[in-house]
Amino acid sequence: MEEIRITSRKNPTLQQVRKLLSSRKAREEAGLFVSDGLKLLKEAVQHCPERLDTVILSDGVAAEIPEEVRQIRVPEDVMASISPMETPQGAVFLCRLPEKKGFTAKPKMLLLDGVQDPGNLGTILRTADALDVPVVVLEGCADPYSHKVVRASMGAVFRVPVVQAGWEEVSSACREAGIPVAVTALSSRARDIRSASLGKMAVVIGSEGQGVRREILDCADEELIIPMNPHCESLNAAVAAAIVMWQMRG
Repeated sequence: MEEIRITSRKNPTLQQVRKLLSSRKAREEAGLFVSDGLKLLKEAVQHCPERLDTVILSDGVAAEIPEEVRQIRVPEDVMASISPMETPQGAVFLCRLPEKKGFTAKPKMLLLDGVQDPGNLGTILRTADALDVPVVVLEGCADPYSHKVVRASMGAVFRVPVVQAGWEEVSSACREAGIPVAVTALSSRARDIRSASLGKMAVVIGSEGQGVRREILDCADEELIIPMNPHCESLNAAVAAAIVMWQMRG
């Protein structure tokens, strides 16, 4: 496809990029999300080229892009006006959101409840990709397709489509499949994760501040705890998720 040159910051495509960066609703309505940087662009080209919509490059920046993808060239000052990074890397691109599919319950599955920090969510998705653990993003979590989550995932969202579902659907599917749901919790009833068969369960990691919500705690089959020094109150959500996923591999 022929490359287009844009020099006006008020161009409709560039205005759309800014809107998509700032609004989850806009992303969902348009079916598009924005990412940035040559490394992430390479991941998108390699793993989901069919979802690439538009690539915007700064003058002097080169990248291998499929011929059918719309390409735009802009001056560096225009790139700076749309890039979410303080130091733009010369590439901003739009991808189509993956088609939403029905939820299927699986053992050895991580459920995220209210994980709102984009860095934590992206790190969890990156770790899950590395350890081959399926992840389900429940309601109340950060948008997995915000540019901060995409960047923290180091391209995992391009390699593995993110599953998003509601708790009622997930709990019902787990019951029907005979998969027990365990929650990580700081309680006297919780047992050491090393003594549990995590590979046969679905395990819930709760929000950074509140933990697993009461609705899920009340109907969970089991409560689990990660052993640590008594003077330590809790672990970062991404760290806790990594420990649980590693234990699932055992």
